Amino acid sequence: MKPHPLLVHAAIFTVALIYAANYSIMKTVTPEFIKPFGLVIVRVFSATALFWLITPREIIQKGDHFKLALCALFGIAINQMFFIKGLSMTVPLNASVIMTTCPIMVLITSSIILKEKITLLKTIGILLGFTGAFLLFTDGGTKFEGANFWGDICIFINALSYGIYLVIVKPLMEKYSPLTVVKWIFTFGCFYVFPFGIQELWVVDWNDFAGGGFWALGYIIVFTTFMTYLLNGWALKHVSPNVVGYYIYLQPILATSIAIYFRGDPLTPRAVLFSMLIFLGVFLVSRKKA
Repeated sequence: MKPHPLLVHAAIFTVALIYAANYSIMKTVTPEFIKPFGLVIVRVFSATALFWLITPREIIQKGDHFKLALCALFGIAINQMFFIKGLSMTVPLNASVIMTTCPIMVLITSSIILKEKITLLKTIGILLGFTGAFLLFTDGGTKFEGANFWGDICIFINALSYGIYLVIVKPLMEKYSPLTVVKWIFTFGCFYVFPFGIQELWVVDWNDFAGGGFWALGYIIVFTTFMTYLLNGWALKHVSPNVVGYYIYLQPILATSIAIYFRGDPLTPRAVLFSMLIFLGVFLVSRKKA
């Protein structure tokens, strides 16, 4: 039974909300308490265990294991390792700005792999969203240079990899249960990330995580890893990868809203205008005939 479109969009919105808070939360954990690739192992192995606990048994057809392994390469290994490594070398603001290129990657990759048409409405919608998100993120100024440069490059590779993942995993999500697909993707991901992160994990002093450190780590595992992949996977079963990728543009709006609510930051006319551009883009990209 096909779910109501609002329910699907609510799931993707929840993912955007989780990611909006993740940049700053993850920065409190790495590299101070645990090095980047060590954190990747904790994320991937912990989420894999959770997926195996809740996923019913479903037979994977011959030939699809290779596709799942390929999804794991782009969606787990390259995506997570480059994101966490990049975030440890740059500032959250830069990472947020660079991630706004992801929906553009999804649009191009979808046209190549899934043969989806790059329509005028989709193009306009994504350009509006990119413009609104970029201006909202950079309203206070940012610099892509100096000590942040290589971290910014890593974040860009992460955005490219995640964009490819959203496209190549779409046919599998339509064929199997999203839980089954994500479970196997994370399982293959364990083999990819283990050689890179085991040494960094081995030297972690877990006493350093007392208090807020464990809460932050729990958020990263349960919400940023387990819930986001699960919700995005379910959403991909019902909508285009372009729609899922586009919601990245909502992250600056959500981050701004959080700052207004919790810190009392002012709501400026510029922020309202930039947000309206993003929401207009969401409307255009989400249209069935877009």
